[in-house]
Amino acid sequence: MFVDGAWRGARSGAVTTATSPATGEVIGTVPDGDRTDAREAIAAAREAAAGWARLSAFDRAALLHRVADVIEAKRDSLARTLTLDQGKPLKAEAYDEVGELILYWRMAAEDAKRLGGLLPPSSGRGTRALLVRRPRGVVGVITPWNWPYTMPAELIAPALAVGNTVVWTPAPSTSISAIALAGCVAEADLPPGVLNLVTGPGPLVGNEIAGNPGVDAVAFIGSTATGRLVAQAAASKATLLEMGGNGPLVVLDDADLDRAVAGALTACFLCAGQSCTAGERLLVHESVHDDFADRLTAAVRDRIRLGDPFDDATTMGPLNNPEVAAKMAAHVADAVARGATVRTGGAPAGGFPTGLYWPATVLTGVPADALAASEETFGPIAPIVMIRSLREAIELTNASRYGLLAAIYTEDLQRGLAFADAVRTGWVNINESTNYWESHLPFGGRAGSDSGLGRVGGPHAMETFTELQTVIIGAPAGRDPQ
Repeated sequence: MFVDGAWRGARSGAVTTATSPATGEVIGTVPDGDRTDAREAIAAAREAAAGWARLSAFDRAALLHRVADVIEAKRDSLARTLTLDQGKPLKAEAYDEVGELILYWRMAAEDAKRLGGLLPPSSGRGTRALLVRRPRGVVGVITPWNWPYTMPAELIAPALAVGNTVVWTPAPSTSISAIALAGCVAEADLPPGVLNLVTGPGPLVGNEIAGNPGVDAVAFIGSTATGRLVAQAAASKATLLEMGGNGPLVVLDDADLDRAVAGALTACFLCAGQSCTAGERLLVHESVHDDFADRLTAAVRDRIRLGDPFDDATTMGPLNNPEVAAKMAAHVADAVARGATVRTGGAPAGGFPTGLYWPATVLTGVPADALAASEETFGPIAPIVMIRSLREAIELTNASRYGLLAAIYTEDLQRGLAFADAVRTGWVNINESTNYWESHLPFGGRAGSDSGLGRVGGPHAMETFTELQTVIIGAPAGRDPQ
């Protein structure tokens, strides 16, 4: 763990063995921290907070750029660590994630320089009112295993850039990647206590970070169930929660089917489907349903290559952990029991070092209330649900308890905009995959859904990580401005 500028083990001496989902081999040991370790990290962050906040935005930006420089120099080793620890293909995905990681640090550095306050009018004659953005203090960050570099960076980098210190706990199954990323920050030589990494189980470390009174704001990315626990522990603190999603990807009767199939491949099988923006269900109009299903099945067989993630020819690697593999199996079984047909895939692949290798799976005849279409599978699955109209697509989208992102394919822009106007999701893509996003744009769930609250992306997370302070400057005594 990295606490107060130094590497150390858990105070208890406990460790956890880390194994690769790709090879099944032991790849390291990770300190198994607990509440004591989290409290010491929070104390270090509090001690460092005042000094870090006093630095100018330009001084902090220079240090964040230094972190990005270190990451660039370590691009190859970071990508290989990611593939070994998380399972995503080295050439097809891991290098891209490292590239986006660099972007997040540089973007936060520059956005912080432009984060301004306001000078609203005052009711007092000659009086001036200033609205100044101040850092909140210590930000607790809790991150998932599916994007173990970029998900932390889109929270940590803006939190640091605007003057907060950070206590970070990563998902246990990708803590090796987290340690590698923290090593880049250590090498960039930020002041001690500015970034602290504590590894360990969420019910202990994550709960302590979220609930400890020494933490002023909490940022979380992960499952809806865990996000609710984080929100409860954080109580009245400022919180940013990015949680689950359920697609959908809609294909209307006038869609360009080749484009829609290409979008579905990215939506359903990027990161082996382990993305909150995955196309968890495909709502396809009845008039193009059979054609689309045939094209998608053929494209999967031709273009999605499951295999050794270190092989340059591989486009999809293993799932990250046994729990998500078990959910994949349960959702496929439930769909089949309800009458769905497996067009391709449908069972774990044999002949690999671990049982986490699942082929891309296409299902047709999926009822809208099947688990594969109503819950977040988080695996390489494309459940196709037949629809009869745009209205039905809107109704099914809004019937979900999730509200993160939806996509629609149509050649009629007005129909696409009508869909965007009507659905309750935080992001809508028209003629783009559900997994299309841009790092500088605001991303998050709609209010009232199980997809979270607040926004990440560019300067938007900085709004959560700062608060407005009102400063009044009284009119000079004895002077009447003319």
